[in-house]
Order: sequence, then C-alpha cells, then structure tokens
Amino acid sequence: MHKAGLLLGACVRAWKSLRMASSRVTRRDPLANKVALVTASTDGIGFAIARRLAQDGAHVVVSSRKQQNVDRAVAALQGEGLSVTGTVCHVGKAEDRDRLVTTAVKAYGGIDILVSNAAVNPFFGNLMDVTEEVWDKILEINVKATALMTKAVVPEMEKRGGGSVVIVASLAAYTPFPALGPYNVSKTALLGLTKNLAIELAQKNINVNCLAPGIIKTKFSHVLWMDEAREESIKEALRIRRIGKPEECAGIVSFLCSEDASYITGETVAVSGGAPSRL
Repeated sequence: MHKAGLLLGACVRAWKSLRMASSRVTRRDPLANKVALVTASTDGIGFAIARRLAQDGAHVVVSSRKQQNVDRAVAALQGEGLSVTGTVCHVGKAEDRDRLVTTAVKAYGGIDILVSNAAVNPFFGNLMDVTEEVWDKILEINVKATALMTKAVVPEMEKRGGGSVVIVASLAAYTPFPALGPYNVSKTALLGLTKNLAIELAQKNINVNCLAPGIIKTKFSHVLWMDEAREESIKEALRIRRIGKPEECAGIVSFLCSEDASYITGETVAVSGGAPSRL
C-alpha cells in the first residue's frame, strides 16, 4: 500500500511537471503557424498588434493604403526577425480586399486570423453639420468594409477548420468622444456587427470578438490630446491617470486569437484605463 502511494505521488508530480512544461511551450508561441491579416497596420495600434501577433508566432500580412508605409513597416518587423509581409490595401475597394487575401494565401498557405483595424474620421465638429458625403465615407470604411473584409476571409478560414476575427472598435462606442459624432456612431455599429457575426460564424468554428481602445497615444487620436490642458482633462476621467500606449492593446488581441480564448465569442473588451465602457 505504501509503495502504491509513493508510485501515485510520483505519477502526480510527473504529470504536473509535464503540464507545466507543455504550458511553457504553448505560451512561448501561442500563435505558432497561424496566418494573420491586420488592416491599417503600419502605424499606431495596428502596427503594435501586427508586431505582437508575429512575436507570438504568427505569420503576419500588414497593409496600408500607401506602399511606402507598407515597405517601412515590413522592413522594421522583418528587421526584428519576425515573419511578416505586406501589401497595399484600401479596405473600401473590393480589388484591394481580394489582393490582401490572395497575398496571405500565396505567401503562407491560408488565413487563420483577421484583425480589422482600418477606420477613418474626416470630421470634427457638430453632428448637425455633417454632410451626407462624410456620413457615407465613415460608414463605408468603418462599418461596411469591416463586414466585407470578414466575408472575404471566411472561406479561407473554413478551409483550415476555423479562425478568429477581432474587430477594432473604440471606447467611443460606449462614451461618445466630443465633436466626433459620425465616428462614434460607426464604432457603436461595430459592437452590433461583432454580435451578429459571432452568431452566424460560430457554426464554422470562427470566433468573432471586439477590441474597444480608449484614448491611445497615436497620430490618429492626436486631436483628442494635442494640447496639454486637454490631455490633463482626459486623464482626470480615467482610473489609470495616463493615456494608453498602442502596445497595451496588442496583448489582448493576441489572446483573443489564441486557443486560450477558444470559448469566447461575441464579446467586446475595453482597453481604456478604467473609463466607463457600457451602453
């Protein structure tokens, strides 16, 4: 009986050691051999996400509307020893979306991950002053193109048995940013798009989740923090009294694309320094 107890104890310890070793291996490259597309990924949050996915083992295709931005981002990430390529992609153009998908399939054999980060905001002012053209542009790029980009990658994800989509919305979806009415509306729409895509794509083993960054220090958001007084005012509204960094959005996206998040879909995660984030 004593020998049986010793043997059982040894087996338990061996199993724990094996699990710990396996866990370390898994977490060293949680996205090993996955292929990820990240739109608008040559600067700011998109670039930080692309870097983190590649650091976590994924092959990443970056994109931007300008070739020089793509070249610069690819050179920087390849210079870090990461598996990255890139192509020009204006997400509002069907031919560019198709080229982005084709680039990934030709370079890496398929697609497992889409991070839809592209967005525009050509307006700052009162909602009643927004023109029809501005409404069309914001909703076309921020909402419609996100849905169509997802549609474009789903067939490739199905071939690989499933995948992960992460849509980048904004804290503005919950708490409107001043003078950015159409942008705020478009980001709230992305919360609904996430819920609807999650329901429809679950049967295809594709998880769809959403990231809602707060005020993050990027060129895109500079109008919100460009003077010191405005920045200090923003900090007063936060539990964590500072503006966020792009890298602080990247880890949660990698998690949502990993096996650790395989039972999570239709959710929105706010990375906002503790700012209120509920409708």
